[in-house]
Amino acid sequence: MARYVECPVEYERNGEEPSVFLAGGITGCVDWQQEMRRLLGDSALAMINPRRGVYDFSDPAAAEFQIDWEFRHLRKASAILFWFAADQLQPISLYELGSWSMTAKTIFVGVDPAYPRRHDVIVQTRLARPDVTVARSLGELAQQVLLAS
Repeated sequence: MARYVECPVEYERNGEEPSVFLAGGITGCVDWQQEMRRLLGDSALAMINPRRGVYDFSDPAAAEFQIDWEFRHLRKASAILFWFAADQLQPISLYELGSWSMTAKTIFVGVDPAYPRRHDVIVQTRLARPDVTVARSLGELAQQVLLAS
């Protein structure tokens, strides 16, 4: 059974436990992280979810904490899963994908077929990380993670 950690809880790795950070849209996006939690639920992974159950968008201190928490946990995770839902452009997720594409960290990338910049993500990922196959659905993305873990 997978371990699940949600912001603001701090993730601490258990030995060699594989972990995956669920990177992608939060604000204005469908809660795709819960579907991914279900899809990966029987694995030995620790899932690190930045989407919190309760978040005060009007509190600048909450925003600072959230950004810091995500920064730390992207580094703590052994892999990062990026999902680009069709709901929003998700500029921070694009920024994070660009940053992590330039490292050796294991990444998984999926893009909803209706995502407005789908082609850009596919081409940029192919250029920066030819080892990464961009998934077309959450199910396909979860399968990639399960096969690699």
